[in-house]
Amino acid sequence: MTWAQVFTSSVGKKITMALTGVFLILFLIVHVGVNACIWFNDGGEVFNRAANFLGENVVPRILEIGLFLFFILHIVQGLMLEVQNRSKRSIGYAVSYGNRGSRWYSRSMGLLGTLILLFLIIHLADFWVPSRFTHMSEVQLSDGKNVHNLYSLMQARFQNPFIVIIYVLGCISLAYHLAHGFTSSFRTLGVHNKRYIAMLRSLGYAFAIIVPLVFAMMPVSFYMGWVK
Repeated sequence: MTWAQVFTSSVGKKITMALTGVFLILFLIVHVGVNACIWFNDGGEVFNRAANFLGENVVPRILEIGLFLFFILHIVQGLMLEVQNRSKRSIGYAVSYGNRGSRWYSRSMGLLGTLILLFLIIHLADFWVPSRFTHMSEVQLSDGKNVHNLYSLMQARFQNPFIVIIYVLGCISLAYHLAHGFTSSFRTLGVHNKRYIAMLRSLGYAFAIIVPLVFAMMPVSFYMGWVK
């Protein structure tokens, strides 16, 4: 397979989607780990320290650039596959099997991906842009180091119930997207053994529930005053 076919052929697009999907799954693990630091309930000390580590070190910053490239590639390839699949199904089937043929979320990956993209744009505007391109308030950690006070920004942002609802809906979309995408990515990369597929499917469902739930509980916790 040539490099051109990797990005233009149906098989190449699926492989690209799988590889970028696995990379984004790894990113979610790191991101949810950092976000979970808010529940130390220490005024943001641990969270701000972890966020600052990711923001000021060279390796995480390089990975951040790669992350954006993979996000864009994943989205573009996903939309191209969705258009391609819809064009092939333009006539439609004589009988609709609904969920007997496949789960609704596996047939709606394009829609779910678009909702996640809209959520991501809002998320970047809320936190990434201020931390990278505008002047943010700083806080002094216990060791005397001054860092961006992302914790206070989150506290302020998540007092708005409309924003909280948007984030929760975004996390629900992510959950359904992962419910199909997690297992699908590994299957595309060659995991076909029945025993491994059963284990991978269970792991995928657990990941699709736990990770989005942790993300969703973050704005809810700030709004309800469970963390201060």
